[in-house]
Amino acid sequence: CSYCLPPPPSRPKLQYFDMLTVTASSTAAVAYRRLTPRALSQQIRCLNIYEYIGMEIMSRYGIATPKWRVAKTISEAEHAYSSISASSGSKKDVVIKAQVVSCGRGLGTFDSGFKGGVHMITKDREQASEIAGEMLGSKLITKQAPRGLPCNAVLLVERIYLRREMYLSIFIDSSSQMPVMVGSPFGGTSIGDITASNPGVIFTSHVDIMEGIRIEQCKEMAHHLGFAEGSTQAEKAMTLMKNLYAMFLACDCTQIEVNPLAETHDGEVVVCDAKVNFDDNAKFRQKAIFANRDYSQEDAREVEASKYGLNYIGLDGNIGCMVNGAGLAMGTMDIIQLKGGSPANFLDVGGGADEVQVQKAFEILNADRNVQAILVNIFGGIMRCDVIAAGIINAARDIGMKKPIVLRLQGTNVEAAKKIIDACGFHMILVENLEDAAVMVVGVAEIAKQAESLKIGIKFEGLGL
Repeated sequence: CSYCLPPPPSRPKLQYFDMLTVTASSTAAVAYRRLTPRALSQQIRCLNIYEYIGMEIMSRYGIATPKWRVAKTISEAEHAYSSISASSGSKKDVVIKAQVVSCGRGLGTFDSGFKGGVHMITKDREQASEIAGEMLGSKLITKQAPRGLPCNAVLLVERIYLRREMYLSIFIDSSSQMPVMVGSPFGGTSIGDITASNPGVIFTSHVDIMEGIRIEQCKEMAHHLGFAEGSTQAEKAMTLMKNLYAMFLACDCTQIEVNPLAETHDGEVVVCDAKVNFDDNAKFRQKAIFANRDYSQEDAREVEASKYGLNYIGLDGNIGCMVNGAGLAMGTMDIIQLKGGSPANFLDVGGGADEVQVQKAFEILNADRNVQAILVNIFGGIMRCDVIAAGIINAARDIGMKKPIVLRLQGTNVEAAKKIIDACGFHMILVENLEDAAVMVVGVAEIAKQAESLKIGIKFEGLGL
């Protein structure tokens, strides 16, 4: 996935504007972005699901997967192992995988110190019980999830003996706004290194959304994946591609990433592992799929913000941002970065936010222990500056705001907003120019950061600080 790969060779300095690009967070998407122009488009939020749920959906569309069972307790893991191991009449090895919504599980580490989120069970039920016990109830730390994600279930899968591994995915290409099928004759855990050093092994094929996927496209991709033309395996691969696209369309997927796609020694073409995402905007017609959402796998701040219609994404910096409009939010984050600061979040309150939403936004920022200063940047068009001002003041009074605020307001009712702020009794740093506001908030955050590192108390004038 994109988190596990090195960045493209020449990243633009204004890196946060890149977040608006609609692309899948997958290995192929990253490699594909290296080869194509970037497009500015609307932001898409995607539902991530567990691997076993993706495999369950695939089975409905005639997509071949190994035999599998899911377990949420040690006892269930033992029974699942016995069922899979003896399914063919002779003992089989079984793979056990931690079910967390993250890439790089095999190289992850549990907070208990247990290494690896993917293991082979080669002995007996006791080994299955032992490994499941290490995984269940612990947090798996990966490159994509450095804070760790709770493992509430494990997936047990029959071991497949592979003749070779390939890569196949379908996702939305932001530059063309079309589905694109991406494949490589190389797959498995090394796919990231391979695509970074040799992007020529990535093959792409755009799909006309009105026409659908064509047999010629599937035939060409099967050839790129290394299947002999006219062979039984090539036909199976082509059928799998058509079924994947049918699932992609019918389930409102934003991404289906199969890695690896395997050709077995007995001539089968099987999906061994898959990452599937769904467009949040399709929740109303994909209720059965969205019922599988596990909020324990998501940032609690993002979950809380979504309840109030706020667009929030947590980052690793120490300057909280509250802005109206995604483009302005990206620009604000970039100018903070250029002035030497680090944004703690993306937070777009939208054009029609009310005082309740503004107050909730401040509650989220105030509760974030990493945030040491807050920059509010509002351009009042549909959103009125006086509504923002009232929301800020209410938040300061009701939740006991403990962080310094730099405020930049322009547009509709800005003079009324200034009067409200002047009369409220709180001292906020009101700045006319965005560049000056960025310099100010970076400086204030740095003062707070240094004071915290030296373990000395500081007091900012106003807001009772």
